Amino acid sequence: MRLPLVLSLILLLSACGAIPRQSGGDILMIGDSVLAWNRLSGRDAGNRLEDALGREVVNRAVPGARLGAGPLAAFGGLSIPDQLHGRWNWVVMNGGANDLAAVCGCGDCEGRIDALIASDGEAGAIPDLIAKARAGGAQVLWLGYHEAPASRAFRGCRPALVEIERRIARLAAVREGVHFVDLEDVLDPAAPGVLASDRTHPGPEGSALIGRLVAAEIARLSR
Repeated sequence: MRLPLVLSLILLLSACGAIPRQSGGDILMIGDSVLAWNRLSGRDAGNRLEDALGREVVNRAVPGARLGAGPLAAFGGLSIPDQLHGRWNWVVMNGGANDLAAVCGCGDCEGRIDALIASDGEAGAIPDLIAKARAGGAQVLWLGYHEAPASRAFRGCRPALVEIERRIARLAAVREGVHFVDLEDVLDPAAPGVLASDRTHPGPEGSALIGRLVAAEIARLSR
């Protein structure tokens, strides 16, 4: 998706009041288009999470958003770290695919992977974002990407994303208050309605499955 189109979409969503800016609450969702998709119809993952869990959810995810956004992208609202402000009980987050596509074209991405999260999980944009959320008192739930084998938008990204998520899962296993779930566990790309017509983003049923998965995890971890 080209930057001018992304910026137009952000302006449209903002004009509709679809990207809330409240400074705190129960559950915050941040990230990229996987979590923002279906927002205009009120069927995005955040709304579905709110329906499933019966708790207030604010979804600030934006299509095209990156973890390591440069000045222009950040000015256009495409910085995932900038979506995190205020105090929350839970922060649900994803990201990384747009960083890979924009910087290394889903090709030789070793340097970009390390910039997002080092092999030991202790440094990089992802641990920094998690630490920022934890410093505000939130429990963090990181969502791994779903599989989209027919997608043309991120062809070749899967090995890098799998490695990133392996490192995040290892970080979550040793850091208090940090949790990881993989959307591949619930999103079958061959099932009707799970993926949108672009075969990349979640369809309405896919967003519902994401919402229910996150609701179940938060309910389990809150007991």
